[in-house]
Amino acid sequence: MSGRSAKAGRQRDESEAGASTSKRRDLRTYWPVLAVLVIGGFALFQYTGRKHTGSSGPTAGSGAYSYVVGSPGVGQPAPAVKLPGTAGGDFSLASYRGKQQVLLYFQEGLTCQPCWDQISVIQKDRAKFAALGIGPIVSITTDPLNLISQKASDSGLTIPVLADEGGTVSDTYDARNYGMMGHSRDGHTFVLVGKDGRIRWRADYGGEPKYTMFVPDDELLSQLRRAVGKAQ
Repeated sequence: MSGRSAKAGRQRDESEAGASTSKRRDLRTYWPVLAVLVIGGFALFQYTGRKHTGSSGPTAGSGAYSYVVGSPGVGQPAPAVKLPGTAGGDFSLASYRGKQQVLLYFQEGLTCQPCWDQISVIQKDRAKFAALGIGPIVSITTDPLNLISQKASDSGLTIPVLADEGGTVSDTYDARNYGMMGHSRDGHTFVLVGKDGRIRWRADYGGEPKYTMFVPDDELLSQLRRAVGKAQ
């Protein structure tokens, strides 16, 4: 009896050891999946949090094309802009200080055809913007220069498009918090910089809830006309 009992005990121990080994093997198999789920959930939380930060500013504009005013806003110094562009060389905002007003247009980039249509329409009506005393108009996106150069060429654009790879300049203008792509890309932001280097008008159209990615020139010119009138 004792021999049979000892044998049965050994079998139980072996069975339990095997079950324990199987459980550890299962954990080793599934822990990467669990890790991905946890990290993915955290990333989604971060994305959602950033995506919604762009709605906290005051709103303005017409009902159909209302916008948020981000920071830095009107009256504040415009952060430096020095980036390579499709016109060749670097564009430097500082070089226009004391000389001309500059209109900056931060946009989503290659994946947003309405953004490129926006540049084309502005280019067609360039004289109307010049009549308001606006000098250079430049667009800024976080896409690589070689790709935006090809897109600009294919679209027949002469308005320079600047490559802000990494989004450093975009972040100084908080332009990546006003769009449908979270913090990965700019939204649809216009910033008018006066001759004194201060912001005269700002409109972040790309934020929620509408995520506007194209604004008719009549609307832009109307808003700019008010801003220039206040500045003069």
